[in-house]
Amino acid sequence: MNGHCAPRFAPLRDLLERRLGEGEERGASICVVQDGETVVDIWGGEAREGVPWESDTLVNTFSVTKTMLALVVLGLADAGELDLDAPVARYWPEFAAEGKAEVLVRHVLGHTSGLPGWDEKMTVADLYDTRRAAALLAAQRPWFEPGDGSGYQAISHGHLLGELVERVTGRSAGTVLRTEYAEPLSADYWLGAPESADERVAILKSPPHAPDLGEFGQRALLNPLFSMKLTTTREFLGAELGGFNGQGNARSVARLQSLVSHGGTIDGRTYLSPETVERIFEVQSDSPDRVLGHRIPFGMGYALPTPDLMPTPSGRICWWVGHGGAVVVNDLDRRMTMAYTMNKMAAELVGAAKTREYVRTTYECVSPARA
Repeated sequence: MNGHCAPRFAPLRDLLERRLGEGEERGASICVVQDGETVVDIWGGEAREGVPWESDTLVNTFSVTKTMLALVVLGLADAGELDLDAPVARYWPEFAAEGKAEVLVRHVLGHTSGLPGWDEKMTVADLYDTRRAAALLAAQRPWFEPGDGSGYQAISHGHLLGELVERVTGRSAGTVLRTEYAEPLSADYWLGAPESADERVAILKSPPHAPDLGEFGQRALLNPLFSMKLTTTREFLGAELGGFNGQGNARSVARLQSLVSHGGTIDGRTYLSPETVERIFEVQSDSPDRVLGHRIPFGMGYALPTPDLMPTPSGRICWWVGHGGAVVVNDLDRRMTMAYTMNKMAAELVGAAKTREYVRTTYECVSPARA
């Protein structure tokens, strides 16, 4: 076990150390930022067979990537370049096809667009051609009435928002994330990782069994089918799949996302106004999600407190997970962000038991909310 940990977070360090020792984890990292201070930054285990998980090891964070895309979109809204309440078609005219003229930007951020997947049979190579894949979504009819509850955009989320960012800025979402957020904050997080990062990427150990999926889940999550072995190929690492292929570690995730828990300002520089940060908490849906099967309140780009799936208090808290167990939790009342990344995947798509225990232990250690 390596890194540093404030004394009051010793139970969190001990939990990770025990799990690594007992083989419940292969390699993992945890980071907690509170009041601008990194109070926990720990890692251990193996990144690959016989290769230790180092301070700069990266791993696919799966859908935690969506929270990075949220930063990019919220930043454009804050700058007045994008209106969250405007129709997507204002910026992407082709999107108005098949009755989608009234689908709003916030519907996409909140997974209520009606486009959780593709009608056309897709391959992984099709996903890499992000502009074409986005055009297919723009041309198709929604699977349900937009704005009427959520249908989790597991894969399509990144293509929808990525195209929107491209239309507004002329730059890819990964480029905006890197130049406007990751580089200024010295955060080692990549959407479209350079070849120089390849050897630092941990190899994933697939979950023991696939989750049970309903009809919507199968349509959204199994098109396309792909092996975890693809996730360390150059083609995958270099692609910008904003729904699920961001590469980072707990430190870089927590550094970037602490923008939210700290009201949009870090190290004296404001990246998001407090007013824009507060828009995250505008509920877009609060019903059983058609893809995931769980009742999840979705705000703008994040899930909101969901006691059945994530053991957080109530209040101004937003969070999301990645397939296999990665998580980020932003708590504005406690000015705290907690992140966990790993390479031994749990089977659950959301609410994995080990993830819940890390979050629960963090809250047992963290100082009380401020008035």
